[in-house]
Amino acid sequence: MKNLITVYSRHGCHLCEVAEATLETLKAELDFEIEIKFIDSDAQLEKLYGHEVPVIHIDGEHHDFYKVDPERFRSCLEKHRQHQ
Repeated sequence: MKNLITVYSRHGCHLCEVAEATLETLKAELDFEIEIKFIDSDAQLEKLYGHEVPVIHIDGEHHDFYKVDPERFRSCLEKHRQHQ
């Protein structure tokens, strides 16, 4: 089963677009699924993540925010897979 990477994002957010592009690049190598959730019209998500987007989760667990560091992401994904 593939890991699910969720990106909490906003429409028109440059940092979000960069994070999504970085994850798309890593996807072929690391074999995971990406789900983009826009927080713009969700009051609860806006309250949780409003000033931190993009927020990245690995299978529902918080990984990082603002950007995706490829080396840190690889390491965290590998650790996550070992604990499954």
